[in-house]
Amino acid sequence: MSDDQSPPPSLADLDARLQKARERSAGPAPVAGGDDGLSKRSIGLAFRIGIEMVAAMIVGVGGGMLLDNWLGTTPWGLIGMFFLGAGAGIVNVYRAVNGIGYAPGYRKEPGPKSGPEQ
Repeated sequence: MSDDQSPPPSLADLDARLQKARERSAGPAPVAGGDDGLSKRSIGLAFRIGIEMVAAMIVGVGGGMLLDNWLGTTPWGLIGMFFLGAGAGIVNVYRAVNGIGYAPGYRKEPGPKSGPEQ
């Protein structure tokens, strides 16, 4: 057997290599103001909630007006579809806030039930 192996790297060299690897895997450095993008995500969610509500109400009122025009029941279709649109908007907001309807893996699935009804 020959002894042509190079000597092990020094601790300083190993430390420098570890530091470089940590910097690469850490991603971008945080902004000095402490803004981690949370406020941008919150504003985005708030806009989405508002748009979901307004869009559902517009669709409900528009559908009610068309229904009234077609059937000749002037205020009742508008009133009924307004409440239907409001309900749909509330359901959409609930889904947006809780993450229902997103890709699989977004939410944790409940664990297996324990007990006799398995």
